[in-house]
Amino acid sequence: MSRLFHSSFGGFVVAYVIVIAPTAAQDAAPKNADAIFFQKQIEPILKQRCLGCHSHAAGEMEGGLTLDSRSGWLQGGERGPAIVPGKPEKSLLVAAIRRHDPQLRMPPDEPLAKREVELLVEWIRRGATDPRTKPSPLPTSSPTDWWSLRPLDRPAVPTSVAGGTPASTIDAFIRNQLHQQGQRPAPEADRRTLIRRLYFDLHGLPPDPAAVRAFVEDRDPLAYEKLVDRLLNSPRYGERWARHWFDVIHFADSHGCEHDVFRPHAWRYRDYVIERLNADIPWSRFIREQLAVDHFFPQESNLLPALGFIAAGPLELSRAGTAPITFDYLDRDDIVTQTMAAFTSTTVNCARCHKHKFDPITQSDYYALQAVFAGGGKGDVTYDLDPTLAAERRRWTILRNAANSRDPDVLLSQAYARTLASWIATNQKRVNAWKPLVPETYVSSNGTLLERLSDHSLLATGPRPDTDIYTITCTLPADKLTALRLDVLSDERLPKHGPGRCENGNLHLNQITAQLFRQDEAAAQPLSFRRATADWNQAGWTISHALDDDNKTAWGIFPKVGQSHSAVFELAEPQASTQGNRVVIQLKQIHGGGHLIGRLKLYASHMDGAETAILPDAIQAILATPAAQRSAEQKLSLAAHVLERHAEAQLAKLPSQQHVYAWSANYSHAKRHDQPLEPKQVHVLQRGNIHKPQELAQPGALSVIATLPDRFQLSDPDNEATRRAALADWLAAPHNPLTWRSIVNRVWLVHFGHGLCDTPNDFGRMGDVPSHPELLDWLAVWFRDDAGGSLKQLHRLILLSDTWRQASRTDTVSSATAASTSTGTDAVTRSLARMTSRPLDAESYRDAILQISGRIDFTMGGPGIQQFTQSKGRQTTPQLDYDAFDWSHPSAARRSIYRVVWRGIADPFMEALDFPDLGLLAPKRASSISALQALTLYNNDFVLYHSRLFAEQLGRESASLDDQLEQAVQRILLRDPHPHERKLLRTFANEHGLAATCRVLFNSNEFLFVE
Repeated sequence: MSRLFHSSFGGFVVAYVIVIAPTAAQDAAPKNADAIFFQKQIEPILKQRCLGCHSHAAGEMEGGLTLDSRSGWLQGGERGPAIVPGKPEKSLLVAAIRRHDPQLRMPPDEPLAKREVELLVEWIRRGATDPRTKPSPLPTSSPTDWWSLRPLDRPAVPTSVAGGTPASTIDAFIRNQLHQQGQRPAPEADRRTLIRRLYFDLHGLPPDPAAVRAFVEDRDPLAYEKLVDRLLNSPRYGERWARHWFDVIHFADSHGCEHDVFRPHAWRYRDYVIERLNADIPWSRFIREQLAVDHFFPQESNLLPALGFIAAGPLELSRAGTAPITFDYLDRDDIVTQTMAAFTSTTVNCARCHKHKFDPITQSDYYALQAVFAGGGKGDVTYDLDPTLAAERRRWTILRNAANSRDPDVLLSQAYARTLASWIATNQKRVNAWKPLVPETYVSSNGTLLERLSDHSLLATGPRPDTDIYTITCTLPADKLTALRLDVLSDERLPKHGPGRCENGNLHLNQITAQLFRQDEAAAQPLSFRRATADWNQAGWTISHALDDDNKTAWGIFPKVGQSHSAVFELAEPQASTQGNRVVIQLKQIHGGGHLIGRLKLYASHMDGAETAILPDAIQAILATPAAQRSAEQKLSLAAHVLERHAEAQLAKLPSQQHVYAWSANYSHAKRHDQPLEPKQVHVLQRGNIHKPQELAQPGALSVIATLPDRFQLSDPDNEATRRAALADWLAAPHNPLTWRSIVNRVWLVHFGHGLCDTPNDFGRMGDVPSHPELLDWLAVWFRDDAGGSLKQLHRLILLSDTWRQASRTDTVSSATAASTSTGTDAVTRSLARMTSRPLDAESYRDAILQISGRIDFTMGGPGIQQFTQSKGRQTTPQLDYDAFDWSHPSAARRSIYRVVWRGIADPFMEALDFPDLGLLAPKRASSISALQALTLYNNDFVLYHSRLFAEQLGRESASLDDQLEQAVQRILLRDPHPHERKLLRTFANEHGLAATCRVLFNSNEFLFVE
């Protein structure tokens, strides 16, 4: 069966088909004539030709119409119902497909064939039957009376269970239901099977033969419990279970979408998840850290990568510049969808265009969740790995900000009185270190108009040429000349407030030259400079480039635009100067692009070391005023100047910060801003159309949970972190039934291959219903209250149960259970009468081969490994060649969790093993068996290389082929070969070689499946 989903964001049409399995109710539905008529004749037309969400502006049907369900066409679009069952002459759909009205034409490009029109008219005349419609499983009078929404209460544990005393509460629930169904549980699996199953479950790796022998021979009655604890306490546990979480939240190392750009710092979130899972922090804290660690734990700067959770999904950059509003809504839609699916297993995104069709989720709820994430965006965020260092950086940043805001409570406090007094004592004697030069003549070589202002600075106005040279003549003071100073000044009349004339406020000074004209000499004396210093240098564009005589280099100040900067040029030899001497200064700006100085001021100094005494004119005036006569405003100005520079100097001494791709209030439309931005307004959109905003959305969550607030009361609504914190508190609340049911179901799904509810991202009416609802509720309450949200305790509870330790092979199942398999394998799987045999996932298969071949590298953390070669693509998306990767490279030995996952360019080998498309949420991995998969496993370079490597290792250890083959079977299959296997393997190895034999073993079902 197919179900259509549509998007109408931005007025454009998106329609795609998701194939879903028919429900039991649908299977049981009578195949009457109307139903057959719809499925064979009508549904193909609706799917292929008459998709909804059309735009009236495009000459199609009125906006908002969807034909994905009966409720969609009965509700209709803005003109009303599209179909009136039994009355085609009154149905807008018929008018549209007949194209009698130029405003109603559907489909827009090519009309339907006459036969198709006749079929649709006949279908409407017969009542517009839609057998796809799934009846609501609950009375409409109580929409909140649904298993996942009911309050969590601890169910009574069955006390009278057939078959003896159960090993755990889990077994009590399972056996009680099996008994009611006339089934008996399978016996416990043998120890070799158990240890292999346990290793792959917790580590994603096989045990080595020695560990298997030791466990099989261990007579300690607690041997199994100790093994479980040892594996849970291993760092391999976090590496394995982090991968499951990354599937759930579609985390990857690139943006995906049209501009599939690499995220070089995303890996720090990966390392964060591994570390926190190994630390076994409570689930409630895990939620709070990932949504608002900056709010809840601001002192623990090392945890800031947790915000990589919000930024885990794709980013559609193609809409960031041309349609920023659309970009905002679509990016937030992915964040909301991911957050609520991951933590509450709800499909809130289905309420984007209208109230949820099946669950009690309103459109207002959906946009309330969007409003939570309206104050930031995704990008590279800086942080300190050392919290002590972060505290130091925070201290000086607070001081710098106080200086910028001129906060007297901070600047004039006793904490900084000594610093201020020491600076004044040192600089008092330097009051006259710099004297402003008054421009007498000032000309431009290329049409710029230079205007002298009252403070003797020059403002560039008029046309802005690509390049220019400013020539300025000034009279020197009667004193020794040791240095010249150029101030480039910010000005509100300049782009970005300057100090450059370029659109981004930058400037490029290629070269500065100076000539001294003495009154008593006929020729000018060129002045040479021994060095130049500046208060700020753009990376790669330093002030020294203004002295290198290279027109291709220059001084720049980006990104610190909008503020003034100073550059000092020290003369190679001090020059004596008398009254009336002049200096001619040339500022060459010939790099191009209009990177010209917008406003400037020149100074001269007679002091040695004058670069250390650059004081603004206003500060010099204050220092020239006796301390007792300084006004309160002067004292504050002086303190602001001194302490801002003191804070900047202290910050400059600190080590560089780390970067992580995460969420930040400094990002908007994928661009970083210097200061955090205020949250944007989010409106409820009529039918999801950004051009039809309705009421303003208030930050909140779902109104269906009566015990929790649906809209957040925020003390500081403009602080976007408080919004995320409120949502985190809502999610982690003890009485939020969705959160606690969701996580225990996810853990159960991984351990058994299927969940107690087998739609882990959808606990609504379109999802599955639990096979063991009482057990699910008991586990949720136990995990929340007794285990304190400890995932490791939850693992332990499941792994120690008889249910998990059951055999999976059908020949070990009791006769009563075996007889019941006539009702279908899925029924036995859901009843948990035996364990489910499962194929190795992509990472487990790959890592197992690395380990068995003896080259796995267990180094943890660090940047991702790019197991491909990269070349430039047609746009920003590169071309990746996975076949060209050298498997002998040391990086090839790292575990799969550390490989770079390029969202939109899949690794064919991993894809063949059902590694998911992380452009989408992947709550449950597919499990396919195909010829393509078999060919890939047999012929891929990875398998070929490591089969040879393993064979070489075996050859070094023993010269006997029989010994080599025995070791190969023991290490790959974790058992001794049977006599008939020895003969077959020896024959094959003699004919094709030991490496080919290893390859066959790596492709055997016994290796590929976990029993």
